[in-house]
Amino acid sequence: MDYESGMPLIVGIGNEFRRDDGVGLEIVRKLRPLVPQAEVQEASGEGAELVELLSEHNAVYLFDAVSSGAAPGTIYRIDSHKEPVPTKFFHYSTHDFSLAEAIELTRALGSLPRVLVVYGIEGADFDPGVGLSEVVSYAVDDVIKQCLAELATVS
Repeated sequence: MDYESGMPLIVGIGNEFRRDDGVGLEIVRKLRPLVPQAEVQEASGEGAELVELLSEHNAVYLFDAVSSGAAPGTIYRIDSHKEPVPTKFFHYSTHDFSLAEAIELTRALGSLPRVLVVYGIEGADFDPGVGLSEVVSYAVDDVIKQCLAELATVS
């Protein structure tokens, strides 16, 4: 929860002009009207920006595309208190300092939020262009349902 307002932070990460890389943004744009009890933001995935966001909140949910070699549309839910975020998931990123590194730096600084959950959706197409691939688009609604159920239990 936000230390000031008691609101969880929901962050969509990505670049909507690199096809499936925009899935995190699509998720939070659909979630925004459904979660008035949360602060919703969009981020590019730049590491320093993420460290700042993580350090300022107590409950954070992050949504991003991953590229691990699994079947496109595969959904991952990672509780960063139970397991590290695999750096290989974000190797497509244009940033040298990605989501995984931002989380581990925040952990090392002792600023990890009490709740930090990363939802990753396996992308199919990271080429320039607008719009999600069909299989990734289908995964969006499943992730939203999972997140809404999880947010209902956050106190």
